[in-house]
Amino acid sequence: MHRSVISIIAVIALGGCVSLPAPLLSECSQGGVPPIEVSSDGRTASTTFDVLSYNIEGLAWPARGKRGGSLREIALRLADLRRSGKAPDVVMVQEMFSRTAVRSMTNIGYANVVTGPARTQQKRLPALQPMPRPYNLSRGEVGFHAVNSGLAIFSRFPIIYTLSEPYGVHRCAGFDCLSNKGMLFARIAIPNVPVAIDLINTHLNSQDASRVSPTRHLQAHGLQTVELDAFVRRNGSPKAAMVLGGDFNMKDSPERFRQFENVSNQMTMVHEWCSRQRLFCDVQMSWDGDAPWMDTQDLQLFRSPPDTMLVPIRVQAMFDGSKGNPKLSDHDGLLVTYRLTWNVNSSKILALNEPQANVCLAR
Repeated sequence: MHRSVISIIAVIALGGCVSLPAPLLSECSQGGVPPIEVSSDGRTASTTFDVLSYNIEGLAWPARGKRGGSLREIALRLADLRRSGKAPDVVMVQEMFSRTAVRSMTNIGYANVVTGPARTQQKRLPALQPMPRPYNLSRGEVGFHAVNSGLAIFSRFPIIYTLSEPYGVHRCAGFDCLSNKGMLFARIAIPNVPVAIDLINTHLNSQDASRVSPTRHLQAHGLQTVELDAFVRRNGSPKAAMVLGGDFNMKDSPERFRQFENVSNQMTMVHEWCSRQRLFCDVQMSWDGDAPWMDTQDLQLFRSPPDTMLVPIRVQAMFDGSKGNPKLSDHDGLLVTYRLTWNVNSSKILALNEPQANVCLAR
């Protein structure tokens, strides 16, 4: 039997029984109320929040081996930061596949946790045409999924609405087809802030790791970016601010970035904004060249609603191998701090008519 087929059978046997946890939701803002600053003329108010996007490399054998220690260390460090009040307000995770990854990350203590798509979740939205035949069965294009999407969003602020959507069977290439990759949406409410924040987490088809030809994995990535564009337009409200993050698998690929333009035209890329607005964005990571967004798989994008301004003010790396910040995955964590500013005169009307988050000190 072909070695690749044996590996696929092993992944199905080991990964198929790992389920994503049920949603954990709280009406309280964990850790209390974030500070609100009012301008000297009293016309605007603002607050800050931060979002960590992190591919934790939570794959099981035979895809990866001996990941348990690093996954538990990631969870331990995030839990310690949360207890000390220094953890990111929001964490977007990719590759939460294995049993150890799920158990570790769901114990970091955030009051709000949503995950998905699950392994067997079917598409609800209209789908594009599938990838062309013939399917490469020995490279994972078997027509069903062995593991879930690996996506999770953790928030200290209440999640007031959530949904997920897979890219779908045969809208992928190579070994990526073994995961039910897709998009995870969560809307959060920050106490005393009249604007909701829409969060979207995703993980797009890999390049060489898919083990199929560049032409094929590029085509799959293109299908998924079209579906991501449609998902953002359908679910992201124009009345809410938005942050899109994840593992976009576009490093060193101008072709993939060109395919991504429909998505990026809706929003602004953090790397691009901060590289051009260095006086207003504190970049605390090493960026080489004029296009640092080309040097990484991990990106965040943002968008502001009317009468509101959302901008990144700080970019940092976590778990990048620097002093006191051990390298615990094949990715670094991307931590972005955003400032949200709104017009006080229009702040009495809540975006989307959603209830405000309760003000409490739940931990």
